[in-house]
Amino acid sequence: MRYQIIYILLLITVSFGAYSQQKVTLSGTVTMKTNTETVIGASIFIPEAKVSAITNSYGFYSVTLPKGEYTIVISCIGFENIEEHITLTGNTKKNFSMLEKSRTLDEVVIKYNSPATNIRNPEMSVNKLSIATIKKMPAVMGEVDVLKAILQLPGVSTSQEGATGFNVRGGSVDGNLILLDEAVVYNTSHLFGFFSVFNADVIKDLKLYKGGIPANFGGRTSSVLDIYQKEGNNQEYHVTGGIGAISSRLLAEGPIAKGKSSFVVAGRTSYAQLFMKLADNPNSVSFYDLNAKLNYNINDNNRIFLSGYFGKDKMDFSNFFSNTYGNSFFNLRWNHIFSEKLFSNASIIYSKYDYGLKIKYVGIDWVSDIRNYNLKYNFNHRVSDKLVLNYGLNSIYYQFNPGTIKPMDEKSPINADQLEKKYAWENALYISAEQKLTDKISMNYGLRYSNFLRLGEQNVNNYANNQAVVFNPTLQIYEEGTPTGVTYYGKNKKITGFGNLEPRLAVSYSINDDQSIKASYNRMSQYIHLISNTASVSPLDIWAPSDQYLKPEILDQVALGYFRNFSNGKYSLETEAFYKKIKNKADYIDGAELIAQKAIEQVLLNGEGRAYGLEVMLKKNTGKLTGWLSYTLSRAEQRTPGRNAEEPGINNGEWYRANYDKTHNFSLTAAYQRTKKWSFGGIFTYQTGKAATFPIGKYQYQGITIGNYGVRNANSLPAYHHLDLSATYTPKPDSKKRWKGEWVFSIYNVYNRGNAASIMFEQNRETGLSEAKRISIFGIIPGVTYNFKF
Repeated sequence: MRYQIIYILLLITVSFGAYSQQKVTLSGTVTMKTNTETVIGASIFIPEAKVSAITNSYGFYSVTLPKGEYTIVISCIGFENIEEHITLTGNTKKNFSMLEKSRTLDEVVIKYNSPATNIRNPEMSVNKLSIATIKKMPAVMGEVDVLKAILQLPGVSTSQEGATGFNVRGGSVDGNLILLDEAVVYNTSHLFGFFSVFNADVIKDLKLYKGGIPANFGGRTSSVLDIYQKEGNNQEYHVTGGIGAISSRLLAEGPIAKGKSSFVVAGRTSYAQLFMKLADNPNSVSFYDLNAKLNYNINDNNRIFLSGYFGKDKMDFSNFFSNTYGNSFFNLRWNHIFSEKLFSNASIIYSKYDYGLKIKYVGIDWVSDIRNYNLKYNFNHRVSDKLVLNYGLNSIYYQFNPGTIKPMDEKSPINADQLEKKYAWENALYISAEQKLTDKISMNYGLRYSNFLRLGEQNVNNYANNQAVVFNPTLQIYEEGTPTGVTYYGKNKKITGFGNLEPRLAVSYSINDDQSIKASYNRMSQYIHLISNTASVSPLDIWAPSDQYLKPEILDQVALGYFRNFSNGKYSLETEAFYKKIKNKADYIDGAELIAQKAIEQVLLNGEGRAYGLEVMLKKNTGKLTGWLSYTLSRAEQRTPGRNAEEPGINNGEWYRANYDKTHNFSLTAAYQRTKKWSFGGIFTYQTGKAATFPIGKYQYQGITIGNYGVRNANSLPAYHHLDLSATYTPKPDSKKRWKGEWVFSIYNVYNRGNAASIMFEQNRETGLSEAKRISIFGIIPGVTYNFKF
């Protein structure tokens, strides 16, 4: 590891010397012409010098050139190209405004900027989807959904219908770092995953990193989903909304001080519960969310933002159980331009996720939550036209409430209790460099150092031989250990700590202008964990920090890919093979109880995980018919061997399929612009059934039939597949009036496939025979929504 650090520092030092010759810098901000929203990921290209740059997450760019005359070409998907001649005699600041491209139909094709694969950029294992692309996909119940779009990408899947979250390259749900305006979102789902928490009307840009993750991201071992909200139109007021069958939404934006500051506010709510009551259905499900953002341009070099999100889900299932959960955050950001070459962003963030569960037949009312206070300070430094540095720091303070327990009423046998709260502090320093070594070779390399401290105030259990889980050799099972004592740690006193170096490296070799080979390696550390048992009455969401028993996960991932554009970018092909290995993968002992568990370490063991596979994505980027085909062949496994020769471990210490393992994952996504008035979309998805454990026999005990289960996850649920279709009708596409509307007609699961969320094994009361029943959540669901803006 020491030699890796020295190597990186030497590369940076050599680069400084090589490119320190006298040059001038052109810098500025790229915005949308209609509303001055910053444009993320716009390409600035200077043909004469063969120099290029990409606008950062705040629309800022910088290029360094010798003095002279140049042609500046600016392009971005969904916008008209800008081409301008400029003479550089000294450092120059120049802002550009891009006009959204109106797609014009001719007899054959729709012409717009092609989202072709970036051949020369070392960035790999990354998918970027524009909101324009997402809005052309079939919308379930007329609701455009960011996460539904992500699930159509290679390497991304969901464990089952009705499940929350998503899995990337065989990783767990908690391995995804999900950021909305840089704030952590802990749960991405509304209504059992039917909707996501991301309102597409207010989303400006999103990027999914599956590998080759830059050094400024950390704290997770699976992926990073980086999403930014719109900033609001600072020129004029606009309202956008939609009225659907079970939910509606509304967005308002406009200037606070014209040309200087703006706001955007968006809200959604569901009303499915009203229809349930009219139908005398005792169950109730509902959600709401609110997005808000303010921004103010202090001057050309300083800008501040204040953004927030508030969302809540409520579900009540008759006399069985009720469930509530929700996210909220605030983020205050400051953008500052130090010079033509140095840009900075500082953020102060508060995030919270709370989860409540009432089990009525038990009489328990249980609430848990996680809160964090986050400080980020990042610098983007363009040293030269061939070297860009990114460096900064990140500090997060966590508060974990594993459970506040109350009786539901006076008849409940439950006693009020408060499980001990936990505290932690995570810090990181990082530096990365993007460097063009030759015309054919580009690199992105960096190093991140992360540090995690478990802090008091807390009583910590002590165990014999430091083992919170013990093995019973007579019964051949693992059992909860009995504490031998307790050690008290005062407020902010260190309980335990971890530190890890996380190197990152990505290399691109351009065969020619249309072909390249890329490779990447990254190490990631994850210090907080989602303790969840999906076999319980309601899937639990308890977040826990690493400690002396629950070790931090350490990921090593390598990937190799081949990328190609065909027919001037009309088609593109992306193929990647990956292998990842995780140390300290948490695993549950058989029969683990999680509700009101005071000592979570007593039901967990540390094992290891691995995943490997091949991803293929073929895209058609232009024409009336656009879309992509993605396929993933992969395996995700984990293993928890015994701690000594006498212990068998979980599943006899052998590798077994992870809960979210999907061998085959195929998706076909298409959008067809028939006329200006009519457009159509379709998605077909096929996935191998998720891993499951079925009984291999049964026995009688005191008159009760009990299933005898085999090795863990040796079976599979039936294959998961469905077809979704949508049609969008715009009555007056060429209308010059401010009011514009469209109708969206959709059918989810066209052929009414009963995809299995689980298989229930029970005894038939009439025949006495054992039988398996498929439990399905969704069948065919038609929908219609009216969208409008003015």
